[in-house]
Amino acid sequence: MSERGTVFVEQAEVVSQQGHPGDQFILRLRAPRTAEHARPGSFVHLVCDPALPMRRPFSIMRTGKGAGWIDILYRVFGTGTELLSRRQAGERLSLMGPIGRPFAPSPERQRALLLGGGVGIPPMIFLAEELKARKGAFQPIVMMGSEVPFPFKPRPSQIMIPGIPEGAIAAMPLLDDWGIPSRLASLQGFPGCFEGYVTELARRWLDALPERERSQVEIFACGPHPMLEATAALARDYDLPCQISLEEFMACAVGGCAGCTVKIRTPDGFAMKRVCVDGPVFEAGSVVWGQT
Repeated sequence: MSERGTVFVEQAEVVSQQGHPGDQFILRLRAPRTAEHARPGSFVHLVCDPALPMRRPFSIMRTGKGAGWIDILYRVFGTGTELLSRRQAGERLSLMGPIGRPFAPSPERQRALLLGGGVGIPPMIFLAEELKARKGAFQPIVMMGSEVPFPFKPRPSQIMIPGIPEGAIAAMPLLDDWGIPSRLASLQGFPGCFEGYVTELARRWLDALPERERSQVEIFACGPHPMLEATAALARDYDLPCQISLEEFMACAVGGCAGCTVKIRTPDGFAMKRVCVDGPVFEAGSVVWGQT
């Protein structure tokens, strides 16, 4: 795998840690080599606390290449993330990264539909920022779903999106400021959010697109398995290419333990692929759902 040559072990310094509702945190780490080489879809394997040597995988949400920082968004779920939430500015944590096969947007399909669910939101923000930096070559639209409060304060979008139901106006401020349209979905009745799953919101948008514009769409997604399976079905229904980032429990994150394997269709038949090094990004149509 070509990305293995750019996986580093760094003593990352905690720059800041911001708490958000729903036991969610945004952690900024100074990790210059990881920041320099990370691409959307990359993740890091992090020691959450010196007393807990087993590393945990986290998707990268943003990078500051010049300043050498990365941001990760996580939700407290178990001992490791609870200990991580206690880390304070100036502390150092062993980090291995960037790891994994990233997203690869096709220049032939410039209408990028980015779907993020829960802690699957970070790679979509990273990808949106990269597409924005390509100076207008791509036209990304981001849709995010969550059943806990979003890790930012939503605001009414200033960017109109044809096909979006009236009243679904909540957006991520950062994306709005970048000029990237975004909308939020939830079943929890959050103000301004689409009442339903993020894949249902995406279907509404796709239905409203003229056929010529819809043929330019490529879907990218990260989130829980049920959401990704629904995204794969969405892509099949509209005959659209779709790349997904799988999230699995893993021990080594470098392909040695084979503890994160998933069943994938290949030209030579079925094969068990490792999410950490063969992924985490796969073509949605290649994943054997129900076996992941």
